[in-house]
Amino acid sequence: MSAANSQWAHIRHVLSENPVTLLAAALFVLLTELALIGPALVPYDPLASNASAALQPPSAAHWFGTDSLGRDMFSRVIVATRLDMGIAVSAVLVSFLLGVPLGLAAGFLGGWWDRAVTRLSDTIMAFPLFVLAMGIVAALGNTVGNIVLATAIINLPFYVRVARAEANVRRSAGWIEAARLSGNTDLRILAVHLFPNALPAAMVQVSLNMGWAILNAAGLSFIGLGVRPPDPEWGILVAEGAQYIVSGEWWVSLFPGAALMLAVFTFNLLGDALRDIFDPRRRT
Repeated sequence: MSAANSQWAHIRHVLSENPVTLLAAALFVLLTELALIGPALVPYDPLASNASAALQPPSAAHWFGTDSLGRDMFSRVIVATRLDMGIAVSAVLVSFLLGVPLGLAAGFLGGWWDRAVTRLSDTIMAFPLFVLAMGIVAALGNTVGNIVLATAIINLPFYVRVARAEANVRRSAGWIEAARLSGNTDLRILAVHLFPNALPAAMVQVSLNMGWAILNAAGLSFIGLGVRPPDPEWGILVAEGAQYIVSGEWWVSLFPGAALMLAVFTFNLLGDALRDIFDPRRRT
């Protein structure tokens, strides 16, 4: 069996082993497809207003109803998936690519490098993370790029700590000593031997951070420091609909809130599957 076929067989085994994991994977595929092709499938222009159709309840014409400007809520919720998923994926990718190498190097090398990386991580963690994100976005401006940067910064310590702990535990292991005696450099040991063994724990953190990143972006938009209207984003849609709940127009905030909850729920469930897929010991 080729390496690719073996990997696919391993993924199928992990997903079929637990029905909850399979559900999480199906929801993840659905969210990914909505982010990629959803904007091309929506029945209405998410930015087009129609005053005569304002605040209409869910119906056959408007599945999720309309907002105060007559914009179709179903189209806006679906289109918002791409923006929220894009922010979360970009932020988590930056955190992962910076935090894991820093943490591995800190745990493996020790000394001044370990102290410097640990102090950086502790300094970031000393602030309430959402407040820190608010400060960064308020100082730099509420653009999508700055939201990604702020979210990446507040998530960075999680990867540093996870990778550092994994490297710290394994740096004196027999197979690490054997790799060193075989002539491998520290860089090669970090990249080839330690990194694959740190991946399972890091991938669980990736899954959790995806949910947190989506919540962070939505929270910033909810308080007016995130994505700017009229661009559809789940946090903005919830904020715009909150004022209409008392008067009975519940659908304006319910459906974007449900989409936000579903995305966070999916990534929280997906962590165990990612851990098992990337764990080298599960492939034997």
